[in-house]
Amino acid sequence: MNRSPLDMPSLFAQLGQADDAQAIDRFIATHSPLPGATQLHEAAFWSAAQATFLRDAILDDAEWAEVVDALNVELHLHH
Repeated sequence: MNRSPLDMPSLFAQLGQADDAQAIDRFIATHSPLPGATQLHEAAFWSAAQATFLRDAILDDAEWAEVVDALNVELHLHH
Protein backbone atom coordinates (compact mmCIF):
# COMPACT_ATOMS: atom_id res chain seq x y z
CA MET A 1 0.00 0.00 0.00
CA ASN A 2 1.33 3.44 -0.95
CA ARG A 3 1.71 5.66 2.09
CA SER A 4 3.00 8.79 0.36
CA PRO A 5 2.03 12.00 2.13
CA LEU A 6 -1.21 13.50 0.90
CA ASP A 7 -0.25 17.14 0.91
CA MET A 8 -0.19 20.00 -1.58
CA PRO A 9 3.26 19.16 -3.03
CA SER A 10 2.19 15.54 -3.49
CA LEU A 11 -1.03 16.65 -5.19
CA PHE A 12 0.90 18.87 -7.59
CA ALA A 13 3.28 15.99 -8.35
CA GLN A 14 0.27 13.71 -8.94
CA LEU A 15 -1.09 16.31 -11.39
CA GLY A 16 2.26 16.51 -13.21
CA GLN A 17 2.92 20.06 -12.03
CA ALA A 18 6.03 21.51 -10.43
CA ASP A 19 5.67 20.69 -6.76
CA ASP A 20 8.06 22.92 -4.85
CA ALA A 21 6.61 25.63 -2.59
CA GLN A 22 7.52 28.52 -4.92
CA ALA A 23 6.00 26.80 -7.96
CA ILE A 24 2.80 26.03 -6.05
CA ASP A 25 2.52 29.63 -4.86
CA ARG A 26 3.16 30.87 -8.41
CA PHE A 27 0.52 28.49 -9.82
CA ILE A 28 -2.09 29.67 -7.31
CA ALA A 29 -1.24 33.34 -7.90
CA THR A 30 -1.40 32.87 -11.68
CA HIS A 31 -4.68 30.95 -11.76
CA SER A 32 -6.71 32.67 -9.06
CA PRO A 33 -9.16 33.77 -8.14
CA LEU A 34 -11.48 31.37 -9.89
CA PRO A 35 -14.98 32.76 -10.43
CA GLY A 36 -17.22 31.73 -7.55
CA ALA A 37 -19.42 29.38 -9.57
CA THR A 38 -16.51 27.59 -11.27
CA GLN A 39 -15.81 24.18 -9.84
CA LEU A 40 -12.13 23.36 -9.53
CA HIS A 41 -12.18 20.61 -12.16
CA GLU A 42 -13.95 22.95 -14.63
CA ALA A 43 -11.10 25.46 -14.73
CA ALA A 44 -9.74 25.84 -18.25
CA PHE A 45 -6.10 25.37 -17.27
CA TRP A 46 -6.41 21.65 -16.42
CA SER A 47 -5.88 18.90 -18.97
CA ALA A 48 -8.73 16.42 -19.37
CA ALA A 49 -6.87 13.85 -17.24
CA GLN A 50 -6.16 16.38 -14.48
CA ALA A 51 -9.77 17.56 -14.46
CA THR A 52 -11.03 13.98 -14.22
CA PHE A 53 -8.65 13.22 -11.34
CA LEU A 54 -9.77 16.34 -9.43
CA ARG A 55 -13.47 15.72 -10.07
CA ASP A 56 -13.25 12.06 -9.09
CA ALA A 57 -11.27 12.83 -5.93
CA ILE A 58 -14.17 14.94 -4.66
CA LEU A 59 -17.08 12.87 -6.02
CA ASP A 60 -15.64 9.61 -4.70
CA ASP A 61 -14.48 11.20 -1.43
CA ALA A 62 -11.13 9.65 -2.29
CA GLU A 63 -8.01 9.86 -0.18
CA TRP A 64 -7.03 13.00 -2.12
CA ALA A 65 -10.35 14.78 -1.41
CA GLU A 66 -9.11 16.87 1.52
CA VAL A 67 -6.05 18.17 -0.36
CA VAL A 68 -8.06 18.81 -3.54
CA ASP A 69 -10.58 20.75 -1.46
CA ALA A 70 -7.75 22.81 0.05
CA LEU A 71 -6.51 23.66 -3.46
CA ASN A 72 -10.06 24.60 -4.44
CA VAL A 73 -10.27 27.02 -1.50
CA GLU A 74 -6.87 28.52 -2.34
CA LEU A 75 -7.82 29.09 -5.97
CA HIS A 76 -11.20 30.64 -5.09
CA LEU A 77 -10.02 32.87 -2.26
CA HIS A 78 -6.49 33.87 -3.28
CA HIS A 79 -6.03 37.50 -4.22
